[in-house]
Amino acid sequence: MTSAVTTENSARPGYGQLLRTPGALGFVLPGFAARLPFGMLTISILLLVQHTTGSYGAAGVVAAVTGVSMALSAPLMGIFTDRFGQSAVLLPVVLTHAAAVSGLAALALLGAPVWALALAAVPTGASVPQVGPMVRARWAARLEGSPLLPTAAAFESVTDEFTFVVGPVLATALCTGVHPAAGLVTEATLTLLGGLLFAARRATQPKPHAPSATGEKRAFALSYPGLRVLIFAFLGIGAVFGGMQVSLAAFSNEIGNPGANGLLYGVFAAGNMIAGIAMGAVAWKIGPRRRLILGYIGLTAAASVLWAAHSMILLGALGLVVGLFIAPALITGYTMVEQLVPANARTEAFTWLTGSIAFGQAIAVTLAGRLTDAHGSSYGFLVPMGATALALATLLALRAKLAPKAPSRIVNSSGPAAATAAPAVAQTAAPAAAQAAAAGPSASAPAARNRVNERGMGHRVPVTVD
Repeated sequence: MTSAVTTENSARPGYGQLLRTPGALGFVLPGFAARLPFGMLTISILLLVQHTTGSYGAAGVVAAVTGVSMALSAPLMGIFTDRFGQSAVLLPVVLTHAAAVSGLAALALLGAPVWALALAAVPTGASVPQVGPMVRARWAARLEGSPLLPTAAAFESVTDEFTFVVGPVLATALCTGVHPAAGLVTEATLTLLGGLLFAARRATQPKPHAPSATGEKRAFALSYPGLRVLIFAFLGIGAVFGGMQVSLAAFSNEIGNPGANGLLYGVFAAGNMIAGIAMGAVAWKIGPRRRLILGYIGLTAAASVLWAAHSMILLGALGLVVGLFIAPALITGYTMVEQLVPANARTEAFTWLTGSIAFGQAIAVTLAGRLTDAHGSSYGFLVPMGATALALATLLALRAKLAPKAPSRIVNSSGPAAATAAPAVAQTAAPAAAQAAAAGPSASAPAARNRVNERGMGHRVPVTVD
């Protein structure tokens, strides 16, 4: 036992060790290629529709419909993925998405009314492939119970944020420097090619959890209260993304430099990426629930001062700080899914969180767009402030739901029989101790030895301070 513990401690979890996991690079690289377009979608819609209609409010409505459609379809896609497998779901989805995005771009260029664009945005959002949750599900399946799992969550957050660094900058450059629809066309192309490549990597896919022949019931991920609390927390994070996208675009136009939008949003996402790298490199001594709350407090405080920034340098600095606090909340939330939700509903759980971000982003895009049209970019930044404050209040009120349930029995060397007898042992432990004390030291020592033997020699109970 000593040698095993020593070996485990000497191999400190890190990114190098994580990527040496057998088969990891085979799904990490295609997964990145398939996720890059996700960071381009909302900003490409905003820029194209704003160009064709002249209104941030109209652009926000179309982007919001896209986000809501994705939020509603993502959990359903997760359920189908858990049941039928990733490739079976991903192949038709990426084909549908490419066609839907192409149709939306064509309608916008033809000058279609906002209601028609919103209608076309429904299949566009509903068909967004949930590659990020699928990659996380592959990590969870391969690292079940491993100390590398938090490192994998940090790595995925860094990957997500890298797409949000590159995606908006690429989309902005294409829409402003090539053609207003170039961002959406590129997004559709990359989604199709990357999705097909990722779907082809079948060896590392988690096994489908189809209903068994014995009629075994499968609980849906939303039935677990801890996940529902995380959904509220991720709504606030999505609102930060959406509010920042609209408000930064409006601010860049106000100062006469539309191209600054990609730079400012890239700085914001870079802060998130830097914090994500640091999160994965630190061996944390506090529990995930406390990390989540502390990170969210910092995020709320930073988002509350964005509205006061009236220069590009100050707004970039504040955006960087906001990004630094998003990563701890995102990484910790995704890590906690492994503790709160069983494996047969884990992809669904990840899609609920991804969908929650999309839904929060959609609501924020709508509100920020209307506020920006009416009062300017400073008012758009009030949306991240209000959303994170509400989410933090919910998180604090329901934080008890985030504690994983304690095991219902003690596992020891006596086997299942001892587990069955555990209630009886608990009921008789106090009287036995009292009798031993009355009999004196000579009797108490054997009693103590008996209590140790009942739990099993060398038994250890791990404790996490949270």
